Amino acid sequence: MGPSHLISVNLGRATAVDYTDAEGGVTGHGKRPVPGPVRVFAPGPMATGLGSGLEGDAVCDRRYHGGDHQAVYAYAREDLDRWEAALGRELPGGIFGENFTTSGIDVNGALLGERWRVGTDLVLEVASARVPCRTFQEAVGESSWVKRFTQERRPGAYLRVIEEGSVSPGDPIEIIHRPDHEVTVEFWFRAFTTERALMPRTLAAGEAMEPESHEQVRAYMEKYGTGDGAP
Repeated sequence: MGPSHLISVNLGRATAVDYTDAEGGVTGHGKRPVPGPVRVFAPGPMATGLGSGLEGDAVCDRRYHGGDHQAVYAYAREDLDRWEAALGRELPGGIFGENFTTSGIDVNGALLGERWRVGTDLVLEVASARVPCRTFQEAVGESSWVKRFTQERRPGAYLRVIEEGSVSPGDPIEIIHRPDHEVTVEFWFRAFTTERALMPRTLAAGEAMEPESHEQVRAYMEKYGTGDGAP
């Protein structure tokens, strides 16, 4: 890998589609690269805030998307290239709904609570992984996509904004803090999708893990304990 940097910054507009039950029947999933600079900020709560953390970007289904803990979605160009080879089709930056298409940084190996400086001023913190949904499947246009994407375990990362700033394509990405625990983006994803017995171990991420995830882990542990032998 070369120096870590942004390949593209991608924004989406609210677009009417027939495959979402979001209010108004619109989605902001299909994102397109823009030249920048683009302001990035903490958007506030999921349901009542501004949605996306990128100025000019639409997040339409506030029940499940957007807010401070999903302010930015990053996906690696290296993983898009793998999917291009597997699917036999071109996958431009933004097609997975990601705001940042990155190069040279291990997005799925990033630890919850890991901090990145992007460009000069922006500081982001890794918060969780993207869990696929029907809207994602329909937008990509691949049958059984949710299952296939889940099995591949290359989900990309949601990040929260620690320090606001503006970014443009080509800006460097620098890891400025890496915590001491095992909970990577991929580990979190496995724990909350296909390997739920791992859920108690995600608590090692502490406050870096979003409150909703903590609640899910607590509910799981009330039912199954530490998770040994549990589904």
